[in-house]
Amino acid sequence: MHLLIDNSNTLTKFALDVGGALSEWRAVIPTSDLSKTSIQDTLRNQNFERVTLCSVVPDASALMKVTFDQPIHHISHQSKMPITIEYPNPSKIGADRLANASAAILGRQGPAIVIDFGTAVTFDVISKAGSYLGGVIAPGTASLRDYLHQKTALLPAIQLEEPNSAIGRSTEEAMQVGAVIGYRGLIREILNEVRRELGGEPKIFATGGDAELISKGIYDIDIIDQDLTMKGIQAIGASNH
Repeated sequence: MHLLIDNSNTLTKFALDVGGALSEWRAVIPTSDLSKTSIQDTLRNQNFERVTLCSVVPDASALMKVTFDQPIHHISHQSKMPITIEYPNPSKIGADRLANASAAILGRQGPAIVIDFGTAVTFDVISKAGSYLGGVIAPGTASLRDYLHQKTALLPAIQLEEPNSAIGRSTEEAMQVGAVIGYRGLIREILNEVRRELGGEPKIFATGGDAELISKGIYDIDIIDQDLTMKGIQAIGASNH
């Protein structure tokens, strides 16, 4: 039994690897609510022998290390991974991006591109030879959704959903068009340029909270997999414990 932790800026997700397969059990704690008590309460009925942590929040990483008695592996560029790294400063690559890149070539060859719709949207690029080359970081959908409401007096807060038309018939509809259709344009243009420079026919993955919604209008995306990061954490953990 192997505990997998995906600690991002917004949410911290927990899963179990049972004999090499992800179990159906999942748990989530808002990262702002993490404490030794909240973690122990969440995991009270779960038994596991080791922990693999994928974290982009240094304070949370430190908390995890004093919470568990089991051996814990913290994913970094020094971990054994299915990928190699061709990047000028590997220590600056986020652990989540290494996990995503690793998952993208499990059981297959590169090239590949992973788009992760999180607090920020990230693109991670893997070469035909299976090397991590770099990527792109852009504002996440929450940034577009919330910024106008926070910075203007009359524009409301909205929830992202598919617009009925490209011509908004209310303030909320107009904001939906900008946030959803406009965001697809941003993703599509970045993807086009990355594919042009990478060459070949990369397999394109999407994961993260808004992957389903935004990917509806981007037909180049091959696979939407909300477990992609966990699969990468699982693979890296198996190689390092």
